[in-house]
Amino acid sequence: MPADDRNPSPGVDVVSGTTVQAPGAMTDTALAGVPVPPAPGSGAVLSDAALRRALHGLPGVDQTGAQARAAALATRSIKREAKLWALDMAVRMVDLTTLEGADTHGKVRGLCAKARQPDPADPAVPPVAAVCVYPDLVSVARAELAGSSVAVASVATAFPSGRASLAVKLADVAEAVDAGADEVDMVIDRGAFLSGRYAQVYEEVRAVREACGNAHLKVILETGELVTLDNVSRASWLVMLAGADFIKTSTGKVQPAATPPVALVMLSAARDFAAATGRRVGVKVAGGVRTAKDAIRYLVLVRETAGPEWLTPDYFRIGASSLLNDLLMQRSKQLTGAYAGPDYFTLD
Repeated sequence: MPADDRNPSPGVDVVSGTTVQAPGAMTDTALAGVPVPPAPGSGAVLSDAALRRALHGLPGVDQTGAQARAAALATRSIKREAKLWALDMAVRMVDLTTLEGADTHGKVRGLCAKARQPDPADPAVPPVAAVCVYPDLVSVARAELAGSSVAVASVATAFPSGRASLAVKLADVAEAVDAGADEVDMVIDRGAFLSGRYAQVYEEVRAVREACGNAHLKVILETGELVTLDNVSRASWLVMLAGADFIKTSTGKVQPAATPPVALVMLSAARDFAAATGRRVGVKVAGGVRTAKDAIRYLVLVRETAGPEWLTPDYFRIGASSLLNDLLMQRSKQLTGAYAGPDYFTLD
């Protein structure tokens, strides 16, 4: 897939803008030799050496170029008539999240009510994509969201550290799935990845993918701990090869969390993986996305990096808690011409 850096002019519409390749885009030649994961249950195991050859054979990421590209896209504006569409799309992409030790059944019920109907005064506001909670609260969310389009997502695999045996991680996943989770957000073992134990990370993701059954698997890379954008690219490819349905930036517990350059690299990896394998993997940004302006910038980044096929809740999500209220305030401004204060919307 040759690079196509056409650099559309500023002011491009998020809906109809031109797709542009990111710096360090993958080529067909570079994809030669990238391993296809063994079929589940086949007993085949990829070695660290085989995975290292594939992952370290990927094109290096131009960090300066990626940062410059992300900064340039952040200056893009969208046409006024497209802004309401963008705000509604951002609402539909939100994974409304509460992952605190003090979470209660009542808090989760309130979050679910908001997820189903974000603005009770305006039934035209779409529901969010999912509510994300700890495994022990999945059954509460499942009951509250019954009959709605909102999915129940659960973190698992010793979130947020990922420091546990595989048996414990799989038990964590089983608890969430048995309670009714539609989606599972797992965390990789960053220590194993950074130590070059790629096969361990690969096999853990593959095992969790099998344990999820029909539930979608989102794999958290915790990019703030991966040190370099090259590592972000390699980790993205590693978990996609192992069967991830989504690749996700962060737990939200480590800083930095989601950043535009990191998202650009992950979106590029997802795009190139789809070109190489025919399987499209989603991308989720989480942590630090707090304003409507932030969300719309990510939509532009998605459109200009991965392409319009990813501009849907099926392939792009935003993990957030406070973001939703700002989206609602900006939406009200678009419809009425006046800002609604934060007191007009529930606090989560």
